[in-house]
Amino acid sequence: MPASVYTIPAMDCPAEEALIRRRLGNLAAISDLQFDLMGRRLTVIHDGTAETAVVAALADIGMAPLSAPRPSAGSSSGAACADGACAAHPPAVTSPARPWWGQHGVFALSGVLAATAEAMYFGGVKETSAPVIAVSVLSILLGGLPTLRKGWVALRTLTLNINFLMTVAIIGGAVIGAWPEIALVTFLFGLAELIEAKALDRARNAVKGLMEMAPDEASVKQPDGSWKLTRTGEVSVGGIVQVKPGERLALDGVVVAGESSVNQAPVTGESVPVDKKAGDKVFAGTINESGVLEFRTTGGKDQTTLAKIIRTVQEAQASRAPTQRFVDNFARVYTPIVCVVAVLIAVVPWLAFGQPFYPWLYKALVLMVIACPCALVISTPVTVVSGLTAAARRGILIKGGIHLENGRKLKVVALDKTGTITEGKPRVTDVQPVGGASKEEVLRIAASLDALSQHPVALAVVAAWKGERARVENFKSLTGRGVEGRIDEVVYFVGNHRLAEDRKVCSLEVEAVLSHFEVQGKTTVVVASESVVLGVIAVADTPRESSVAAIRSLHNLGIKTLMLSGDNQTTAAAIAKAVGIDEARGGMLPEDKLAEIERLLLEHGDTVGMVGDGVNDAPALARSTIGFAMGAAGTDTALETADVALMQDDLRGLPEFVLLSRRTGASLTQNIALAIGIKVIFFGLAVGGVATMWMAVVADVGASLLVVGNGLRVLRFDRLVKMLRPDSPPH
Repeated sequence: MPASVYTIPAMDCPAEEALIRRRLGNLAAISDLQFDLMGRRLTVIHDGTAETAVVAALADIGMAPLSAPRPSAGSSSGAACADGACAAHPPAVTSPARPWWGQHGVFALSGVLAATAEAMYFGGVKETSAPVIAVSVLSILLGGLPTLRKGWVALRTLTLNINFLMTVAIIGGAVIGAWPEIALVTFLFGLAELIEAKALDRARNAVKGLMEMAPDEASVKQPDGSWKLTRTGEVSVGGIVQVKPGERLALDGVVVAGESSVNQAPVTGESVPVDKKAGDKVFAGTINESGVLEFRTTGGKDQTTLAKIIRTVQEAQASRAPTQRFVDNFARVYTPIVCVVAVLIAVVPWLAFGQPFYPWLYKALVLMVIACPCALVISTPVTVVSGLTAAARRGILIKGGIHLENGRKLKVVALDKTGTITEGKPRVTDVQPVGGASKEEVLRIAASLDALSQHPVALAVVAAWKGERARVENFKSLTGRGVEGRIDEVVYFVGNHRLAEDRKVCSLEVEAVLSHFEVQGKTTVVVASESVVLGVIAVADTPRESSVAAIRSLHNLGIKTLMLSGDNQTTAAAIAKAVGIDEARGGMLPEDKLAEIERLLLEHGDTVGMVGDGVNDAPALARSTIGFAMGAAGTDTALETADVALMQDDLRGLPEFVLLSRRTGASLTQNIALAIGIKVIFFGLAVGGVATMWMAVVADVGASLLVVGNGLRVLRFDRLVKMLRPDSPPH
């Protein structure tokens, strides 16, 4: 069904969400509503006829959208993402300017008048006298009209939100004659809402900062060879873009000219700049540090790796994490119950025990103000968004709040070998001469012959030789065994152990060398003439430098590790031992890895992670509790397959993710405890007659500010990472 996305500047918290749900829920054309409070976005799934009715309904309740709706992904219109943000996810907006704040000091005057009314009351003037009432009413009109407007909408729709509760409190305060107090309460509530909105904007701006990393213009080569600044949305795929030292790249592409070092930390989180030359990939949002680069674009502005990161973060923050779902369900039950209790407190002592009505009505009004669960409900999205953004800054892309929360529960992580723990590219590790030949001669002959082969092992041998290669004649490829050719009138071959045995050149000395390397899990290459072996070359897919540190950090976090490899058991065990992995399984096909993950799930419960390349390991990644894709920068398959994408080829992102998940989980728990604890304390004070309405407002908004501030602490995750990764770059 078609989906329309609306940006609603006035939609700040769950109070507005409940109001919109109640109002739009009556429209038959609408099948579903999806809210992103942090981005102030509403997605409406409808039958294609509801757009006019939706806009009118939103305007009727004071939630008019910022602009015309945008078609969501999968809608029938199929609109493109021309502005760089996916049409399904228009950019979030920060707090709209409050017309009642800062214009000729109107709001400030409201505060002065409220303080004046209180001063008059404490000075001996009756709070029900005409001067006090006049000053108080003027203060309320100047500073509280937005609250009263929202409260009126809530009253007519019977929506139990903070505006409903505040409006009831103001009306009740007027009934009992507490004019100075309701004037002060109205001003404090308006001021607190402004402060809270600014605090929430910090979380929104963290995501907005990702969007601003790529410049809006690029220097594009023209047909006549000149360069012209062009809007990135207008640069065609395949166009040549130039970027000078110190500039950010505007688009993804492949270098065609120039050499430079590029700081990729904004996208991949890499700690040091990466050297780039012709043929290398570059990413939008990264920083060119030295030479001038020219690159051919590989996609439009909405197709860059950075755009994918932004879309994924926005989709993730819009989804409900487990804690958030619990809190939302709790609030839906909690608020009506407290309102009923407040009504009982107001009338039962008066009707059943003959107590004075006004004192108990005042206690009930205070209780209703305290009852608003805004702090409890807003704490979870702020914390989750902070965690998602902090991860994205470090090149860790999390596809949903559920994965961010579940990361702290991981007990065992299974890892693919090739391309995950190892580089994924074989390289020469040893050259062992036999029978008096030199290392240089062994490697020169091998590289000269292997230069005519495309086998991965042959490419590794060629890469290891930096000198001039010999001329080869009568070259032959010996399928499954090696290559052969004539060099300087001598016939040589380069091949595996089997080929050496077939040619009957394997002596006891050669067998010992071969055995020594093969026990270490290395691939061996024999270099020989028709009658004698010159030497043995060992080739291996070596562990990444970061793998040892990553595995050590996982163990320090109490997580067991297991390698799942398609290589033989000897090779798998050797690599596992080299990096410190607890256990290794070799000779595993994709279906074997899937079976092993299912076994681990049965043994350890829903606490199993799987790390792979996102393609061959897809079944195991999908079945695990959390699937991690390595080196996902620019790779659509990895982003689609995994729950968490580590944008660079650095396994250290995995323990960082676990640590971030634990920090986020701790903040969520602390926030729930803070919000509920403050409510309980002030409930007791309200029933005991100690708490006043202005104290209730301060308690409610104070709790909101506390939990928002605590949730934003997750953004300072870099300090924690220093424990795991001393070379970590600042963000």
